[in-house]
Amino acid sequence: MNKPFVEQIRTGKVKELGHAGAKDPMERTWTTGMFKERQEGKVWLYEKGLAADEVGDTKAHGGVEKALFAYPSAHYTYWQTTMPEASMDIGGMGENLVLTDVNEFTAFIGDTYRLGEAIIEVSQPRQPCWKPARRFQVMDLALQIQQTGYTGWYYRVVEEGYVEAGALELLDRPHPEWSIQACNEVMHIHKDDLRRANDLAACPALAINWKKRLQKRLRGQESSIHTRVFGPNKE
Repeated sequence: MNKPFVEQIRTGKVKELGHAGAKDPMERTWTTGMFKERQEGKVWLYEKGLAADEVGDTKAHGGVEKALFAYPSAHYTYWQTTMPEASMDIGGMGENLVLTDVNEFTAFIGDTYRLGEAIIEVSQPRQPCWKPARRFQVMDLALQIQQTGYTGWYYRVVEEGYVEAGALELLDRPHPEWSIQACNEVMHIHKDDLRRANDLAACPALAINWKKRLQKRLRGQESSIHTRVFGPNKE
Protein backbone atom coordinates (compact mmCIF):
# COMPACT_ATOMS: atom_id res chain seq x y z
CA MET A 1 0.00 0.00 0.00
CA ASN A 2 1.33 3.41 -0.95
CA LYS A 3 1.84 6.04 1.71
CA PRO A 4 -0.50 9.05 1.63
CA PHE A 5 1.23 11.72 -0.40
CA VAL A 6 1.00 15.51 -0.38
CA GLU A 7 0.96 16.35 -4.06
CA GLN A 8 0.65 20.12 -3.55
CA ILE A 9 0.74 22.69 -0.77
CA ARG A 10 -1.50 25.68 -1.45
CA THR A 11 -1.98 29.06 0.21
CA GLY A 12 -3.96 32.17 -0.60
CA LYS A 13 -4.95 35.63 0.53
CA VAL A 14 -8.46 36.82 1.30
CA LYS A 15 -10.14 38.56 -1.59
CA GLU A 16 -13.49 40.24 -2.22
CA LEU A 17 -15.45 39.13 -5.26
CA GLY A 18 -18.83 39.80 -6.83
CA HIS A 19 -20.77 42.99 -7.49
CA ALA A 20 -22.29 45.28 -4.87
CA GLY A 21 -26.05 45.56 -5.25
CA ALA A 22 -26.39 42.69 -7.72
CA LYS A 23 -29.97 41.46 -8.05
CA ASP A 24 -28.97 37.79 -8.01
CA PRO A 25 -27.70 36.81 -4.53
CA MET A 26 -25.15 34.52 -6.16
CA GLU A 27 -23.58 37.55 -7.87
CA ARG A 28 -23.29 39.80 -4.83
CA THR A 29 -20.07 40.71 -3.04
CA TRP A 30 -18.49 38.08 -0.84
CA THR A 31 -15.18 37.57 0.90
CA THR A 32 -13.17 34.37 0.76
CA GLY A 33 -9.72 32.90 1.16
CA MET A 34 -10.49 29.75 -0.83
CA PHE A 35 -8.60 30.81 -3.96
CA LYS A 36 -5.22 29.30 -3.17
CA GLU A 37 -2.10 28.91 -5.29
CA ARG A 38 0.45 26.11 -5.38
CA GLN A 39 3.58 26.79 -3.37
CA GLU A 40 6.96 25.38 -4.32
CA GLY A 41 9.57 24.36 -1.78
CA LYS A 42 9.28 24.64 1.97
CA VAL A 43 6.50 26.56 3.73
CA TRP A 44 6.39 27.31 7.45
CA LEU A 45 3.51 25.61 9.29
CA TYR A 46 2.54 27.09 12.61
CA GLU A 47 -0.23 26.28 15.08
CA LYS A 48 -3.00 27.97 13.11
CA GLY A 49 -1.89 27.14 9.58
CA LEU A 50 0.53 27.86 6.80
CA ALA A 51 2.52 31.07 6.59
CA ALA A 52 1.01 33.49 4.05
CA ASP A 53 -2.34 31.68 4.12
CA GLU A 54 -5.55 33.46 5.08
CA VAL A 55 -9.20 32.54 5.69
CA GLY A 56 -12.12 34.82 4.92
CA ASP A 57 -14.31 33.88 7.90
CA THR A 58 -12.25 33.26 11.00
CA LYS A 59 -15.34 32.18 12.97
CA ALA A 60 -16.19 29.30 10.63
CA HIS A 61 -12.75 28.50 9.20
CA GLY A 62 -9.19 28.30 10.41
CA GLY A 63 -7.99 28.12 14.00
CA VAL A 64 -6.08 25.36 15.72
CA GLU A 65 -8.65 22.64 14.95
CA LYS A 66 -8.76 23.60 11.26
CA ALA A 67 -5.16 24.57 10.64
CA LEU A 68 -4.91 22.62 7.37
CA PHE A 69 -7.68 21.62 5.01
CA ALA A 70 -6.84 18.51 2.98
CA TYR A 71 -8.64 17.18 -0.10
CA PRO A 72 -7.99 14.10 -2.25
CA SER A 73 -7.16 15.01 -5.84
CA ALA A 74 -9.03 11.92 -7.11
CA HIS A 75 -12.36 13.50 -6.15
CA TYR A 76 -12.03 16.07 -8.91
CA THR A 77 -12.63 13.36 -11.52
CA TYR A 78 -16.10 12.91 -10.02
CA TRP A 79 -16.87 16.63 -9.93
CA GLN A 80 -15.62 17.15 -13.48
CA THR A 81 -17.84 14.30 -14.68
CA THR A 82 -21.00 15.26 -12.81
CA MET A 83 -20.81 19.03 -13.31
CA PRO A 84 -18.50 19.78 -16.26
CA GLU A 85 -19.96 23.27 -16.56
CA ALA A 86 -18.33 24.22 -13.25
CA SER A 87 -14.80 23.55 -14.59
CA MET A 88 -13.72 22.40 -11.15
CA ASP A 89 -10.07 21.39 -10.83
CA ILE A 90 -7.41 20.83 -8.17
CA GLY A 91 -7.57 23.66 -5.65
CA GLY A 92 -11.24 24.22 -6.32
CA MET A 93 -12.31 23.30 -2.81
CA GLY A 94 -9.84 25.73 -1.27
CA GLU A 95 -7.59 23.02 0.10
CA ASN A 96 -4.17 23.58 1.64
CA LEU A 97 -3.03 20.01 1.00
CA VAL A 98 -3.76 18.16 -2.24
CA LEU A 99 -3.55 14.47 -1.32
CA THR A 100 -3.15 11.19 -3.18
CA ASP A 101 -3.39 7.58 -1.95
CA VAL A 102 -5.75 8.48 0.89
CA ASN A 103 -9.45 9.32 1.11
CA GLU A 104 -12.33 9.55 3.59
CA PHE A 105 -12.35 5.78 4.05
CA THR A 106 -8.65 5.58 4.88
CA ALA A 107 -8.15 8.74 6.96
CA PHE A 108 -9.11 8.44 10.64
CA ILE A 109 -9.69 10.87 13.48
CA GLY A 110 -6.47 11.14 15.48
CA ASP A 111 -4.22 9.91 12.67
CA THR A 112 -0.89 11.55 13.38
CA TYR A 113 1.58 12.15 10.57
CA ARG A 114 4.98 13.67 10.06
CA LEU A 115 5.10 16.05 7.12
CA GLY A 116 8.55 17.55 6.66
CA GLU A 117 9.57 18.94 10.04
CA ALA A 118 6.00 19.21 11.34
CA ILE A 119 3.62 16.76 12.98
CA ILE A 120 -0.08 17.01 12.11
CA GLU A 121 -3.18 15.18 13.37
CA VAL A 122 -6.58 14.58 11.76
CA SER A 123 -9.18 16.54 13.76
CA GLN A 124 -12.50 16.44 11.88
CA PRO A 125 -14.23 16.12 8.51
CA ARG A 126 -15.00 19.30 6.67
CA GLN A 127 -18.59 20.47 6.90
CA PRO A 128 -19.08 22.27 3.58
CA CYS A 129 -20.50 25.78 3.61
CA TRP A 130 -22.10 27.99 0.96
CA LYS A 131 -18.85 29.42 -0.44
CA PRO A 132 -17.92 26.61 -2.86
CA ALA A 133 -21.46 26.97 -4.23
CA ARG A 134 -20.87 30.69 -4.80
CA ARG A 135 -17.51 30.06 -6.41
CA PHE A 136 -18.84 27.53 -8.91
CA GLN A 137 -22.38 28.94 -9.20
CA VAL A 138 -24.00 25.64 -8.16
CA MET A 139 -26.64 26.39 -5.51
CA ASP A 140 -26.72 22.96 -3.86
CA LEU A 141 -23.00 22.19 -4.07
CA ALA A 142 -22.56 22.06 -0.28
CA LEU A 143 -25.30 19.45 -0.10
CA GLN A 144 -23.72 17.46 -2.91
CA ILE A 145 -20.35 17.50 -1.16
CA GLN A 146 -22.02 16.35 2.04
CA GLN A 147 -24.13 13.62 0.42
CA THR A 148 -21.26 12.14 -1.62
CA GLY A 149 -18.97 12.08 1.40
CA TYR A 150 -16.29 13.82 -0.68
CA THR A 151 -15.77 16.36 2.07
CA GLY A 152 -12.06 16.27 2.77
CA TRP A 153 -10.86 16.81 6.33
CA TYR A 154 -8.83 19.02 8.62
CA TYR A 155 -5.57 18.63 10.50
CA ARG A 156 -4.45 20.31 13.69
CA VAL A 157 -0.75 21.03 14.19
CA VAL A 158 0.96 19.03 16.94
CA GLU A 159 4.46 20.30 16.17
CA GLU A 160 5.34 23.33 14.05
CA GLY A 161 7.97 23.29 11.33
CA TYR A 162 8.71 23.61 7.64
CA VAL A 163 6.61 21.43 5.33
CA GLU A 164 6.77 20.63 1.65
CA ALA A 165 5.14 18.26 -0.83
CA GLY A 166 6.01 14.62 -0.19
CA ALA A 167 4.96 11.46 1.63
CA LEU A 168 3.09 11.54 4.91
CA GLU A 169 4.66 9.27 7.51
CA LEU A 170 2.06 7.72 9.81
CA LEU A 171 3.14 7.94 13.45
CA ASP A 172 -0.03 6.89 15.28
CA ARG A 173 -3.59 5.70 14.58
CA PRO A 174 -5.43 5.68 17.92
CA HIS A 175 -9.00 5.54 16.55
CA PRO A 176 -9.24 3.16 13.56
CA GLU A 177 -12.98 2.87 14.21
CA TRP A 178 -13.55 6.50 13.23
CA SER A 179 -12.76 7.05 9.59
CA ILE A 180 -13.75 10.40 8.10
CA GLN A 181 -16.44 8.50 6.18
CA ALA A 182 -17.83 7.00 9.39
CA CYS A 183 -17.92 10.46 10.99
CA ASN A 184 -19.75 11.90 7.99
CA GLU A 185 -22.33 9.11 8.18
CA VAL A 186 -22.99 9.81 11.86
CA MET A 187 -23.27 13.55 11.33
CA HIS A 188 -25.20 13.69 8.06
CA ILE A 189 -26.87 10.36 7.26
CA HIS A 190 -27.72 8.26 10.33
CA LYS A 191 -28.93 11.15 12.47
CA ASP A 192 -31.28 8.96 14.48
CA ASP A 193 -28.49 6.66 15.67
CA LEU A 194 -27.86 8.34 19.01
CA ARG A 195 -25.65 5.52 20.27
CA ARG A 196 -23.17 6.14 17.46
CA ALA A 197 -23.44 9.88 17.97
CA ASN A 198 -22.59 9.41 21.64
CA ASP A 199 -19.65 7.16 20.80
CA LEU A 200 -18.25 9.66 18.31
CA ALA A 201 -18.71 12.58 20.70
CA ALA A 202 -16.61 10.64 23.22
CA CYS A 203 -13.66 10.30 20.83
CA PRO A 204 -10.89 12.34 22.52
CA ALA A 205 -9.20 13.36 19.25
CA LEU A 206 -12.38 14.73 17.65
CA ALA A 207 -12.50 18.54 17.23
CA ILE A 208 -14.39 20.41 19.93
CA ASN A 209 -16.94 21.94 17.57
CA TRP A 210 -17.95 18.48 16.33
CA LYS A 211 -18.30 17.27 19.91
CA LYS A 212 -20.56 20.22 20.73
CA ARG A 213 -22.77 19.65 17.70
CA LEU A 214 -23.19 15.96 18.54
CA GLN A 215 -23.88 16.77 22.20
CA LYS A 216 -26.64 19.16 21.10
CA ARG A 217 -28.17 16.33 19.06
CA LEU A 218 -28.07 14.05 22.09
CA ARG A 219 -29.99 16.73 24.02
CA GLY A 220 -32.60 16.87 21.27
CA GLN A 221 -31.39 20.22 19.95
CA GLU A 222 -30.44 19.40 16.36
CA SER A 223 -29.37 22.53 14.49
CA SER A 224 -30.62 23.49 11.03
CA ILE A 225 -28.02 23.25 8.26
CA HIS A 226 -29.75 25.82 6.03
CA THR A 227 -27.55 28.77 7.01
CA ARG A 228 -24.37 26.78 6.57
CA VAL A 229 -25.14 25.20 3.19
CA PHE A 230 -27.04 28.08 1.54
CA GLY A 231 -26.04 31.18 3.54
CA PRO A 232 -26.59 34.40 1.58
CA ASN A 233 -26.88 32.49 -1.70
CA LYS A 234 -30.61 32.15 -1.04
CA GLU A 235 -32.88 34.98 0.02
